[in-house]
Amino acid sequence: MNQYNAIKRKYPDALLLFRVGDFYETFGEDAVRTARILNIVLTNRNNGSERTELAGFPHHSLNTYLPKLVKAGERVAICDQLEDPKQTKTIVKRGVTELVTPGVAMNDEVLQSKSNNFLAALHFSKNNIGISFLDVSTGEFLSSQGKIDYIDKLLRNFNPSEVLVAKKDKHLFKERFVDEFHTFYLEDWLFKYDYAEDSLNNHFGTTSLKGFGIEDLEAGIIASGAILHYLNETRHEKLQHLTHISRIAEDAYVWMDKFTIRNLELYASTAVGAVTLLDVIDKSISPMGSRMLKRWLAFPLKNKIQIEQRHEIVDYFFKNPNLQQNIQLQLKKISDLERLISKVATQKISPREVNQLKDSLAAILPIKKALLQTDLESLRVIGENINSCDLLQEKIQLALHEDAPVNMNKGQVIAKGFHEELDELRSIAFSGKDYLDEMVNREIEATGISSLKIGNNNVFGYYLEVRNTHKDKVPQEWIRKQTLVSAERYITEELKTYEAKILGAEEKIQQLEQELFQKLVLWLSDYIEVIQQNAQRIAKIDVLCGFAELARIENYTKPNINDSFGLNIEDGRHPVIEKQLPADEAYVSNSIYLDREEQQIIMVTGPNMSGKSALLRQTALIVLLAQMGCFVPAKSAEIGIVDKLFTRVGASDNISMGESTFMVEMNETASILNNISERSLVLLDEIGRGTSTYDGISIAWAISEYLHEHPARAKTLFATHYHELNEMTEKFPRIKNFNVSIKQLKDQVLFLRKLVPGGSQHSFGIHVAKMAGMPQHVINRANKILEKLEKSHSSEELAGKLNQAANQPQLSFFNLDDPLLEQVRDEIIDLDIDTLTPVEALMKLNEIKRMLVKKKN
Repeated sequence: MNQYNAIKRKYPDALLLFRVGDFYETFGEDAVRTARILNIVLTNRNNGSERTELAGFPHHSLNTYLPKLVKAGERVAICDQLEDPKQTKTIVKRGVTELVTPGVAMNDEVLQSKSNNFLAALHFSKNNIGISFLDVSTGEFLSSQGKIDYIDKLLRNFNPSEVLVAKKDKHLFKERFVDEFHTFYLEDWLFKYDYAEDSLNNHFGTTSLKGFGIEDLEAGIIASGAILHYLNETRHEKLQHLTHISRIAEDAYVWMDKFTIRNLELYASTAVGAVTLLDVIDKSISPMGSRMLKRWLAFPLKNKIQIEQRHEIVDYFFKNPNLQQNIQLQLKKISDLERLISKVATQKISPREVNQLKDSLAAILPIKKALLQTDLESLRVIGENINSCDLLQEKIQLALHEDAPVNMNKGQVIAKGFHEELDELRSIAFSGKDYLDEMVNREIEATGISSLKIGNNNVFGYYLEVRNTHKDKVPQEWIRKQTLVSAERYITEELKTYEAKILGAEEKIQQLEQELFQKLVLWLSDYIEVIQQNAQRIAKIDVLCGFAELARIENYTKPNINDSFGLNIEDGRHPVIEKQLPADEAYVSNSIYLDREEQQIIMVTGPNMSGKSALLRQTALIVLLAQMGCFVPAKSAEIGIVDKLFTRVGASDNISMGESTFMVEMNETASILNNISERSLVLLDEIGRGTSTYDGISIAWAISEYLHEHPARAKTLFATHYHELNEMTEKFPRIKNFNVSIKQLKDQVLFLRKLVPGGSQHSFGIHVAKMAGMPQHVINRANKILEKLEKSHSSEELAGKLNQAANQPQLSFFNLDDPLLEQVRDEIIDLDIDTLTPVEALMKLNEIKRMLVKKKN
């Protein structure tokens, strides 16, 4: 326990798995947490005068239990026995051989094959925030820096399993980012530029970081240095697979704020069981392809040439289905090259996985050959850059048994004929049956014991068994070892000598196989970068083949990407919703045209449930799919490059942060209005519905007016149930009215879901309530109340007032430092809203009004 306590003090933040014989044991508070997470028995034992909790599991079950601890967010220090207990008469030496945390796990049971497992680090500088991401299981190392919105977006896109932050910035991190990540706080001194730069240069063997294009990212470099330090602290010292660090170039990709990413449900959803866009479009075969696709979805391109190159390849596969299908057949034979070669670097690869690496490289060769034979230059270039690794395949073929096991201790790892001494030892160890048969025959002939047989057990090793009827024939030199009911067992000098020879050979075989395998893995390390590059090229081909298959199955078309500012989608469809429809129901397609000269803003009105939100979302998803290189669900699409995509779609509360639906809505809309550009696409749904009707209409009108008058003239789709906004077309020439049509039959409403010119005058909310199963007497009462309200509050009257307000100059008769304003402010602040009655509220409002009128006069 003294030894345990000394090691535990070095890892106070980790759960310590302490190897004792055949078990990993945990003690004290660690045992309590372990038993709860793993659902194993919690017991206790006496250590002198103290009672200590205890929980453990067999050491061979580590790969079963470790993933559960890590997925629960635990940092796990694995403390092993560093020497053979048989070789010491004192306490066995022990030490931590690995510190496994959520962000640096290499265990296949912890990792998800189709997703990266990123470790992130943040550094808060004066002007911006530096960020770095590392997936130690694939070797991807990335860095960037920027303002809080950009960093927040990156955190949501990469969704790291663990985030490293300086201790001094703990409160800053929790204040600025939603506390939904596993975080670990490092010492402040690590976050220094000189230390980080030296760490990165030492690791990559460089004198400057210019070659990686990150030399100007001071805060990003500091974050990257913190990650390298953390790897060292967690005993991840074999990092040859971290061959380079890349810059996340903010300017190269379409800007989508965190609200847009969430609203469009690209690869995650808050709804249980919801289907995301990624679920629909992922036709990738390999884990590498799926991970690359997710990255492309998070970072759509803005470069027209790069986008068109992807479309060109997808189109080629689309028009050559046999080529695409043959490549996909080969892709099924390829294992996760990125993670296999990372295991080579960390020397955690099993013999069976080395064979998988060889077989995967063999499966790449037909793909390389097929690409080289195409008449598309971009595909031939990819084929030329795939390395066949012939020598590597040949070496593994010669060195490893074709059925090499996962566990080295099971033997039969190295192939026959690869090593002469190993073959000789195997001959001794495994040809024993013939030798023993010969020995038994000799002894039968010499002694006349016809029933003599040879056996083996763990207690005596090899022995000769004589039945009682023949025991008088046993030679004097035989040594009796065991007496049974009907027989006796003996050993001889010859038998013991041969047994020692066999056991020595088996031990030597195991030792020699381990040495030869380790040499092979070290030799494979020279191919790390080559295989990583192969993996990237295969992943790209996989994704683009998947796009072609998607286009063929779902009837997607090739979009036309150009440098204009227009957007023209003919018969567009929502890629996710159309997959959810019953087999006999066709998706109602819609066309959208937007430009900056004549039809900048489309005001979409229509009943609730008529498909306004779906129309907005499908427009965003079609643009996004096009700019990530995919074909789109539409009859045709001409898309002027979009540099920023903003959506404010759907209601969402953030009660945990003290924000209502309306507050969240206003935050998201403010983010849009403050960041629009001339190439932005803005999609707004029901802005202002979280407050009173008049407030909501006023806000929606003002937002639409702002977008129309803004110099950027951002292309905008604005869905609303405020029919009063239809009047905006009279004053603002680039605003056009459209509505999602319906068909009214007596008391029923049919949603045709077709977008047609002109504004709608009804929301049909009561009809929707009826469809939802609202009691009939409630429906009847609602209709009567609506009739009265419509008589007393004319929509035309309200629209006229809005038009009048829009034409009036803003009144400003207050001095901001006026004491009266302070008095009004104090009056409002002192109000107890929760206890205020409606009458008291009206009286207070009247009082404030009299004060302001008096001031104005």
